Amino acid sequence: MQAVEQVISVVREVAQTEVMPRFLRVGSHRKDDGTLFTEADLACQHALGRLLPTILPYPVLGEEMTEQEQEALWAAHPDGLWVVDPIDGTTNFVNGLPYFAISVALMKGGRSELGVIYNPVLDEMFYACRGEGAHLNGVRLPLKKTAKPIADAVASIDLKYLRSARLTARLHSVAPCASQRNMGSSTLDWCYLAAGRYDIYLHGGQRLWDYAAGCLILEEAGGRVVSLDGDDYWHGEPWKRSAVAAIDPELFEQWLRWVRANQ
Repeated sequence: MQAVEQVISVVREVAQTEVMPRFLRVGSHRKDDGTLFTEADLACQHALGRLLPTILPYPVLGEEMTEQEQEALWAAHPDGLWVVDPIDGTTNFVNGLPYFAISVALMKGGRSELGVIYNPVLDEMFYACRGEGAHLNGVRLPLKKTAKPIADAVASIDLKYLRSARLTARLHSVAPCASQRNMGSSTLDWCYLAAGRYDIYLHGGQRLWDYAAGCLILEEAGGRVVSLDGDDYWHGEPWKRSAVAAIDPELFEQWLRWVRANQ
């Protein structure tokens, strides 16, 4: 899809003009839900909202909009909608941790058709189009694919939104993997899984803009994903969606069996 190259160009431009000049130079504020936002989030979203419709003429749904605005856009534009997280990992951004990203997805009929995620500190551009594979800076993902038992797996696990106290306790005490990570940026977690840097993944509930681009990138890299509640990840309520995923299909089956047996 030619549009992906144009999106990459726009995302890189906005990162250079609106995000990185503000890195370590802006204060933060808290939204009603307790999450952080900064002047950089707002500036990045505004720029993407202006530029993305010049590539394909669809409206932009951004994280920093009100819930009413988001829901209205989602309901009115099943034919095409840009979904944007201007800075995913704002807490990391504010504190100077280089693990944050700009995320852009094009969604049609409730599914992502294009996804671009960019970490401007490391200059890592992850991207995918449905049916065309996933890439990092032009290199096909995954970067490495090594079959391993689940006992040797490195997991990205976010416990915060898990609804099952039993599953949370079991992950603390008898998790089947070798090591757990939680770095504070869901969009990059998807990309690191797609690259093979993580082996397995669990998240209790992400917002639309957290998974829209990343899940497509993982699937196009050959990974598999379901939610805690069902096997069709793209089906159902879009606003908060859990994820059980792995880059290797055999490892995915082992991980899914363990998670569902311990819920």
